Amino acid sequence: MQEHYSPRDIEPAVQARWEKNQIFKAVEDTSRPKFYCLSMFPYPSGKLHMGHVRNYTIGDVLSRYKALNGFNVLQPMGWDAFGMPAENAAMKHNVAPAAWTYENIAYMKQQLKSLGFAIDWDREVTTCKPDYYRWEQWLFTRLFQKGLIYKKNGVVNWDPVDQTVLANEQVIDGRGWRSGALVEKRDIPMYYFRITAYADELLADLDTLDWPPQVVTMQKNWIGKSFGADITFAYDEASIGHAGQLKVYTTRPDTLMGATYVAVAAEHPLATQAAQGNAELAAFIAECKSGSVAEADMATMEKKGMNTGLFVVHPLTGEKLPVWVANYVLMGYGEGAVMAVPAHDERDYAFANKYQLPMVQVLKPTADGLPEFDATVWHDWYAMKEDGATVTVNCGKYDGLSVSAAFDAIVADLAAKQAGEKKTQYRLRDWGISRQRYWGCPIPIIHCDSCGDVPVPDDQLPVVLPEDVVPDGMGSPLAKMPEFYQTTCPCCGKPARRETDTMDTFVESSWYFARYASPDCTTGMVDERANYWMNVDQYVGGIEHAILHLLYARFFNKLMRDEGLLNNTEPFQRLLTQGMVIADTFYRDLPDGKKDWINPADVDMQRDGKGKIIQAVLRADGQPVVIGGTEKMSKSKNNGVDPQALIEQYGADTARLFMMFAAPPSQSLEWSDAGVEGAFRFLKRLWKTVHEHVAAGVASAYQGGELTAAEKALRFKLHSTIQKVSDDYGVRQQFNTAIAAVMELLNTLDKTALSAEQGRAVAQETLESAVLLLAPIVPHVTDALWGELRPGTTLEAQRWPAVDASALVQDEIELMVQVNGKLRGSITVAKDANRAVIEAAALANENVQKFTEGQPPKKVVVVPGRLVNIVV
Repeated sequence: MQEHYSPRDIEPAVQARWEKNQIFKAVEDTSRPKFYCLSMFPYPSGKLHMGHVRNYTIGDVLSRYKALNGFNVLQPMGWDAFGMPAENAAMKHNVAPAAWTYENIAYMKQQLKSLGFAIDWDREVTTCKPDYYRWEQWLFTRLFQKGLIYKKNGVVNWDPVDQTVLANEQVIDGRGWRSGALVEKRDIPMYYFRITAYADELLADLDTLDWPPQVVTMQKNWIGKSFGADITFAYDEASIGHAGQLKVYTTRPDTLMGATYVAVAAEHPLATQAAQGNAELAAFIAECKSGSVAEADMATMEKKGMNTGLFVVHPLTGEKLPVWVANYVLMGYGEGAVMAVPAHDERDYAFANKYQLPMVQVLKPTADGLPEFDATVWHDWYAMKEDGATVTVNCGKYDGLSVSAAFDAIVADLAAKQAGEKKTQYRLRDWGISRQRYWGCPIPIIHCDSCGDVPVPDDQLPVVLPEDVVPDGMGSPLAKMPEFYQTTCPCCGKPARRETDTMDTFVESSWYFARYASPDCTTGMVDERANYWMNVDQYVGGIEHAILHLLYARFFNKLMRDEGLLNNTEPFQRLLTQGMVIADTFYRDLPDGKKDWINPADVDMQRDGKGKIIQAVLRADGQPVVIGGTEKMSKSKNNGVDPQALIEQYGADTARLFMMFAAPPSQSLEWSDAGVEGAFRFLKRLWKTVHEHVAAGVASAYQGGELTAAEKALRFKLHSTIQKVSDDYGVRQQFNTAIAAVMELLNTLDKTALSAEQGRAVAQETLESAVLLLAPIVPHVTDALWGELRPGTTLEAQRWPAVDASALVQDEIELMVQVNGKLRGSITVAKDANRAVIEAAALANENVQKFTEGQPPKKVVVVPGRLVNIVV
């Protein structure tokens, strides 16, 4: 055994052995319990970042822990390879997105291998390859025929210069990110997944999952089940010129008597009618049609509106309510109209206050001591739904009713007038998956003038995306390629046009977990192997995917179940959302007001006694830089650390150990160079401890026999540690405390005086167990150390250390001794020692006598099993 720890020698050799013996190849084996551990697959951006390293290390630790516990483990990896960043990079570098993507995959795969992850690379999937997206297209055609996918017009961000749809993040201050043109809202035909058909099931099944509560709440809020009413306001024929009805949905029909106006979307027919001959209104409607359609933007933007001069009739009072066009109302939500109750709704209040519209108080809190009506306050009481919290006022026959009673009475009267009915509504909207971009999965539809929209037949799948295209940013390249879009109708044989839109890349990431189970299947999306592995027992990924990705994956799993492809209902049984990796930031202000961000590696820092940075200078010129605080590692803040450089300097195990020790998985991890160096020192110490033990000769682990008190104490510490670490891994998933416990164990071993024969056996047992306890986190060094401790055996063939219950039975216990509340020493007494014996031992302690100075105690407090406090 070499004397010094050298990861450069150890890690490549260990990885070569793993690969040669296919240690991580997963096969279906019904004789063992299965464990499918999955980390969210990466986008092949070019290089791994520390967020990747943390994410995949967490999954690898859990996978290796389960394997040592006898589970049949599957841990696969693949690439979420379609998407807009590849197109942007392709335009920047004048290369095809496919070439850029495959090159990045090759580099990142090598990086992942260098970190020693226990991945079955035979199951690798790449979503931009036809053998993957072929089956996505196949499912699309099935769902289209069943009506679970349909086509309708949808409102999108449209760049009139680049002639393309923009994602919400590509709209900057109302302009296209590339062209700078004012963005328009445009109605274009799009394909939609009918996810709303599964809304109730998606909501109910959340209660069956072992997920972080905040993620479950986020999902529930996104689905947004609410109970309310559809209410119809008859057109005022005198102003509108014809009969008709305006339908709105509200969760608060109890406030209907407080409605003072209605607002419609810019695309609503009433808005279109009113704009005829009204240039000012037409200009405002055009303004509303520009800008982002993102919900978050809609919520924060300035609320603007214009009176149409049209009226609708209140269904209960007969009062005429003005119709306004408002920029916060979207045509795609409901029927593009809302009723406004400005006295009790913050948004409506702001709008009514701005345009001097009337407000009517219709809710009154029952609590005493509240001020007289003030809409700036009373709109908050809209949220007081509990019966007894508020009652109705200024509502005529409905006065004095609770929220629920007013709800029922008003809806009953609306129903009698055929002007409304109860309705359950969802915030969730059907999923529009059409993208007018090139680098995505082609939508398998053929447009025929005679037959309409026709799904591509199975024997013509996949519709292959050409990979040699370099996009120019001016619309979809596919729409300019007759060789792609010109085809014949599979029904009538006439000339037809292939769909040139591609699918939202969320579609690929919504079923990849199932494809891993049978990635080489050529007869379908999955085969019977999927029902062995599914569902995923442990899913690991960032909280930023807590809504859309997880929701769409759950939806897809149910679609595949209903197609007879899967037996399970939910894809991910347990979820761990890891925190961010954050690091210090530094910058200098530039003359144009921007910031020049400086990498921490180029900065010399001075810290105070608590570790806070109090001064920083750029090493290159010795001049001060601004301390920007800690932020998520990112290219934009230039505060990232290159994992490859870290591995080359310290080894993969040091990187893994630091990542798991610096913080619990769910919390943010603050980068620390000192912490990395500390992790490296610990591994050197571990190696040195084993080296010294092995150098003294062969030893077998303790099997029984007489031990000294010190050796019994060491075994107690050992098996207490095994018990704790097993809980940290398997239940709490807190790896930092597991590492700390093993560190304490090794400290105890160092301090314990061991006898020649039995002591060596206890030391062997302790070191073997410590190596196994650390193996999931630092697999390379522990693999090598195991080979030295137990020559001729391999670590992966071992089982997780078992707790020896007899070692936890203590003959003697250690008690802390305090004098006047301050720790002054410790005593060891028999476990069943009585109070008198404990007091006598405590008073006889040499250090205690020093601090009592011969004074008789006023009182002696004995806390059984913990401490003695002597009061003098």
